Amino acid sequence: MEDMADNGEQLGTRPTGGTDASGRRSPSRRFALRGLAASAGGAALAAGVGTGTARAAGAGRRRDGVRTYVLVHGTHSAGAFWTEIGRELALRGHRVVAVDQPLHGTERFVPEAYQTQDLAALATEPSPVAALNLDAFEARVTGAVRRAARLGGPVVLVGHSMGGLSVSRVGNAVPELLDHICYMAAFCPSRTMPSLDVCAASPEGQDAISPVEQVVGDPEKLGALRLNWRSANPRDLAVFKEMICANYTDGAFLRVLEGMQTDESLTAYAGRAVGRRHTWGRVPRTYLRFGNDRTVATALQDRMIAEADALTPHNRFTVHDFPDAGHLGPADPAPVTDILHGLPLS
Repeated sequence: MEDMADNGEQLGTRPTGGTDASGRRSPSRRFALRGLAASAGGAALAAGVGTGTARAAGAGRRRDGVRTYVLVHGTHSAGAFWTEIGRELALRGHRVVAVDQPLHGTERFVPEAYQTQDLAALATEPSPVAALNLDAFEARVTGAVRRAARLGGPVVLVGHSMGGLSVSRVGNAVPELLDHICYMAAFCPSRTMPSLDVCAASPEGQDAISPVEQVVGDPEKLGALRLNWRSANPRDLAVFKEMICANYTDGAFLRVLEGMQTDESLTAYAGRAVGRRHTWGRVPRTYLRFGNDRTVATALQDRMIAEADALTPHNRFTVHDFPDAGHLGPADPAPVTDILHGLPLS
């Protein structure tokens, strides 16, 4: 019965409102923006103790130290987010698959008005991203995991920020193909917080920076959250930098902005992504906790870890703490790469 409850799908719904820290009713637009604030850091190009139950090994699974890392980006982002970490993992002898979610990365949607910086037109230009939901995201990642497992494992699945939703959903779909899952300052929804929107609206999520004044157009009409990363407004740039990489140099921050994608789906933010005890819950898992995160608040990270561990006390998160790291992690990604390289396999 518990797994049936965990498996409920609400992908076509979107919250109509929430409450802020003082208990006041807030409009749906601000509720959606809170979700954006809690995941927009996954939109940047990278500048930088539990054991699960044994699972059936797939045919041809390799145990010679070579793994396949399937890496999942966050909101407003692309597989290129993982360039530096992925390169280093490959140099250490592993296979790396950096997934582009639908209409992201090499197939990204770029509004014409974004290129011309016609801000009036940008506020109303329709977005195909609005049609995306977590089913589409999960299918893309599950397909990559299936191919990786067929061609030779073991498979380690890693998600950053909003990418954690896909990690949880794929962990439910094909746990037998996964040897480890890792959340890097990523969303790990639970029964009490089943979606990104609900996680972000929780009391623990209130320390996130919400870019209310930076949103272009009406998200409810567009069906997408749209940001103008090419803004020349100093206030906008200050908010963006504080939100995702306050500890980076100005030059590195500009490179981050160049990797941003304008639109992300509201429906995906509201989609259910709860790991189930007997599927996702049997895969060994790790959480990379970033202690100075202003997009996925550290208190929210702690609550998500605690609720996951309560669901599967026999298979708890191994937590690696980076107390000074913002949402993109340390400016030097070497410590993160070292942990990924050394993740234990089931």
